[in-house]
Amino acid sequence: MNPRSEPLLWVQLLGLAAAPAELLLLLLVLAGSDPGPLPGLERLLCWGLGALLPAALLWRQPADVWSLLLLQTPAKGRSEQQRRLSRLQSPLPLKLLAAAGALALLPVLWLSDSQAAVATALSPLRQSSRLVALLLAAALLGLMLWQWQQLLQALWLLSRPASQLATTSPLEPTEQQQQRLGLGLPLLLPEPLQLAVAGAAVTPEQQTEDQQRTDLNEQIP
Repeated sequence: MNPRSEPLLWVQLLGLAAAPAELLLLLLVLAGSDPGPLPGLERLLCWGLGALLPAALLWRQPADVWSLLLLQTPAKGRSEQQRRLSRLQSPLPLKLLAAAGALALLPVLWLSDSQAAVATALSPLRQSSRLVALLLAAALLGLMLWQWQQLLQALWLLSRPASQLATTSPLEPTEQQQQRLGLGLPLLLPEPLQLAVAGAAVTPEQQTEDQQRTDLNEQIP
């Protein structure tokens, strides 16, 4: 078992590359309207809605590492290795780091809103209401928090040794539904990466698992 053979863990790392574009979009969204009489209170409310509330939800139900928001791997189509990794995805230190990301979003929002006037001419929401801008900004904060947790979990799981993975019990589908927050249509079934050493024998268990995944792919239209 090798967690580095799971392509979705590598895809989750792309959230880091999207962060600059999301920060720029946040600035442009906030630049579309003038601040109200109490901009500090507006920023706190926006942060509470877009970062604090999602952080509380993700503390209780961490983001399912096999979910890409729009698409996810169906529970019945997950391999035993994926279910073992799901069991390992959210230790307490990782949850604390994810929650710290919500705190970091407050100065990000504050600075972006205070400097948004420089991008007013480029904003796609010029002359829009302040409420619309704040709601869109809250949605962007929630997206960035989701990607932050997925990035942490992917890095953690990619660093897990095979020996730890072999001794971990798989997470059952009922447990996954209760303990993980999975979003997206259950249509994502990527093939594992081929990282085996050339000439290495394929075990009967691996053959059976590959055949099951192939059959499930053929059943999904």
